[in-house]
Amino acid sequence: MGNVALILKVMPESVDVDLDQLQNKIKETVDAKDFGLEDIAFGLKAIKVAMELQDIEGILDENLDKIRAIDGVQSVEVERMELL
Repeated sequence: MGNVALILKVMPESVDVDLDQLQNKIKETVDAKDFGLEDIAFGLKAIKVAMELQDIEGILDENLDKIRAIDGVQSVEVERMELL
Protein backbone atom coordinates (compact mmCIF):
# COMPACT_ATOMS: atom_id res chain seq x y z
CA MET A 1 0.00 0.00 0.00
CA GLY A 2 1.23 3.46 -0.90
CA ASN A 3 0.08 6.95 -0.18
CA VAL A 4 -2.14 9.32 -2.11
CA ALA A 5 -1.62 13.09 -2.36
CA LEU A 6 -4.85 15.06 -2.67
CA ILE A 7 -5.97 18.60 -3.34
CA LEU A 8 -9.53 19.15 -2.13
CA LYS A 9 -11.71 22.12 -2.98
CA VAL A 10 -13.94 23.08 -0.06
CA MET A 11 -16.78 25.49 -0.84
CA PRO A 12 -18.20 27.51 2.05
CA GLU A 13 -21.97 28.01 2.34
CA SER A 14 -21.69 31.75 1.70
CA VAL A 15 -19.36 34.75 1.61
CA ASP A 16 -20.28 35.34 5.27
CA VAL A 17 -18.46 32.19 6.46
CA ASP A 18 -15.23 33.01 8.34
CA LEU A 19 -12.62 31.19 6.24
CA ASP A 20 -9.94 31.29 8.96
CA GLN A 21 -12.31 29.65 11.41
CA LEU A 22 -13.35 27.11 8.77
CA GLN A 23 -9.68 26.24 8.07
CA ASN A 24 -9.12 25.71 11.80
CA LYS A 25 -12.11 23.36 11.98
CA ILE A 26 -10.78 21.40 8.99
CA LYS A 27 -7.33 21.14 10.69
CA GLU A 28 -9.02 19.76 13.82
CA THR A 29 -11.03 17.24 11.79
CA VAL A 30 -8.55 15.81 9.27
CA ASP A 31 -4.77 15.69 8.80
CA ALA A 32 -4.41 18.59 6.36
CA LYS A 33 -0.89 19.50 5.22
CA ASP A 34 -1.50 22.92 3.67
CA PHE A 35 -4.23 25.41 2.79
CA GLY A 36 -4.81 27.94 0.05
CA LEU A 37 -7.63 30.14 -1.20
CA GLU A 38 -9.15 30.38 -4.67
CA ASP A 39 -11.32 33.30 -5.76
CA ILE A 40 -14.60 32.02 -7.21
CA ALA A 41 -16.94 34.99 -7.85
CA PHE A 42 -18.66 37.89 -6.11
CA GLY A 43 -16.38 37.67 -3.06
CA LEU A 44 -16.81 33.92 -2.62
CA LYS A 45 -13.58 31.99 -2.05
CA ALA A 46 -12.92 28.26 -1.97
CA ILE A 47 -10.45 26.69 0.44
CA LYS A 48 -7.89 24.39 -1.17
CA VAL A 49 -6.78 21.64 1.20
CA ALA A 50 -3.65 19.56 0.57
CA MET A 51 -3.65 16.14 2.22
CA GLU A 52 -1.74 12.89 2.13
CA LEU A 53 -3.58 9.68 2.92
CA GLN A 54 -2.72 6.00 2.91
CA ASP A 55 -4.11 4.20 -0.13
CA ILE A 56 -6.68 2.22 1.83
CA GLU A 57 -10.17 1.51 0.55
CA GLY A 58 -12.75 3.88 2.02
CA ILE A 59 -10.36 6.32 3.70
CA LEU A 60 -10.92 9.07 1.12
CA ASP A 61 -14.72 8.91 1.49
CA GLU A 62 -14.35 8.90 5.27
CA ASN A 63 -12.27 12.11 5.21
CA LEU A 64 -14.58 13.81 2.69
CA ASP A 65 -17.59 13.00 4.89
CA LYS A 66 -15.83 14.45 7.95
CA ILE A 67 -15.20 17.73 6.13
CA ARG A 68 -18.75 17.85 4.72
CA ALA A 69 -20.11 17.52 8.27
CA ILE A 70 -18.40 20.77 9.39
CA ASP A 71 -20.76 23.72 9.85
CA GLY A 72 -20.29 26.25 7.07
CA VAL A 73 -19.20 23.75 4.41
CA GLN A 74 -21.43 23.56 1.34
CA SER A 75 -19.45 21.00 -0.65
CA VAL A 76 -16.13 19.20 -0.99
CA GLU A 77 -14.65 17.82 -4.20
CA VAL A 78 -11.39 16.16 -5.12
CA GLU A 79 -9.60 18.50 -7.47
CA ARG A 80 -6.43 16.47 -7.89
CA MET A 81 -5.17 13.06 -6.76
CA GLU A 82 -1.79 11.39 -7.30
CA LEU A 83 -0.28 8.16 -6.11
CA LEU A 84 3.00 8.65 -4.27
